Amino acid sequence: MASISNLTQFSLQKSRFSSLHTSRQVISRAHHLEFSPKKIESFTAPVKFAGKSLGISGLNHILKHRESCIAKAAAADAEGHEIEISSGSSKSFAQRFPALVTGFFFFTWYFLNVIFNILNKKVYNYFPYPYFVSVVHLLVGGVYCLLSWGVGLPKRAPIDKELLALLTPVAFCHALGHVMSNVSFAAVAVSFTHTIKALEPFFNAAASQFILGHQIPFSLWLSLAPVVIGVSMASLTELSFNWTGFISAMISNIAFTYRSIYSKKAMTGMDSTNVYAYISIIALLFCLPPAILIEAPQLMQYGFKDAIAKVGLNKFLSDLFWIGMFYHLYNQVATNTLERVAPLTHAVGNVLKRVFVIGFSIVVFGNRISTQTGIGTAVAIAGVAIYSLIKANIEEQKRKAAQTNAS
Repeated sequence: MASISNLTQFSLQKSRFSSLHTSRQVISRAHHLEFSPKKIESFTAPVKFAGKSLGISGLNHILKHRESCIAKAAAADAEGHEIEISSGSSKSFAQRFPALVTGFFFFTWYFLNVIFNILNKKVYNYFPYPYFVSVVHLLVGGVYCLLSWGVGLPKRAPIDKELLALLTPVAFCHALGHVMSNVSFAAVAVSFTHTIKALEPFFNAAASQFILGHQIPFSLWLSLAPVVIGVSMASLTELSFNWTGFISAMISNIAFTYRSIYSKKAMTGMDSTNVYAYISIIALLFCLPPAILIEAPQLMQYGFKDAIAKVGLNKFLSDLFWIGMFYHLYNQVATNTLERVAPLTHAVGNVLKRVFVIGFSIVVFGNRISTQTGIGTAVAIAGVAIYSLIKANIEEQKRKAAQTNAS
């Protein structure tokens, strides 16, 4: 009996050991099958352990749920990444590289301005009729604007009587300043005209102080001293000096000063491209009468004949067309450029533009200038730079103060 009892106990212990070993194998298989869903799906039969079922099918359900969550998270992450890439790629080149685009605008403005001044002066060398040439500048620009409106680039902004009344004084000052600048260009060297036009900030400050009643800081007035001194030095020894060129450039400064004053009153919310287009067309109407009255008899008698005899009809018409195109394009790009930048950048850009034009005109035309003229021009440009920087800083402080008060 004892041997039978011992044999029975040994069988029971072996059975228990076998069951325990089986359960460990099941758990081990389940562990290794965690990332093998296909194998787990095939292993669904329940296993008996001490009279109870071990639900491997339940473990399979948990693992399948976990796999589903991981897949959904991966899909969501991939979708988010795709949306991020899509939104990044939807940005335009100008939005992704604003500094590069602004630099391109400045380069284009300077390039067009320099080319215009060079071609313009070359035309005056064989066709010295600045009133008619001024009309050509604005006529070509006006036709360009009408064609642009015709194709919808840009879309023409509507104009009414009230807006016309606001823009007309601006256009008149623009026409007067433009014609007088061309009279000066025809009479003296391009570099000298631009040196005289460096006095424009002085006239702006004077108009702001004595006409608009704005208080101009003493530091701003002080910065204008080098401008006046430099222009005076350059004028006294300028080899191409004559009173027609000097006085017409001064009148141009005054006209453009009043253009700035009226422009502030004519802020309409219209985009700059349309505003400049309307101003150009209205200014053309102002330029026609003096061109007809002053130069038409000479042009009809010998002006056109002499020009065609010197360069030929094709070159004459081509030169007139291109100076008109370059005039309009450089003014349009200048307007668009100055819209994109802060006042300080605007100030520096204007000064650098004048330096570029003076430098290139001296190189291209080989103008001989005295040492005193060169020093005077440099002093005047430096004064304009100092004035522009001080004024830009004042405007920036006003803007920040206004934002602080508003907040």
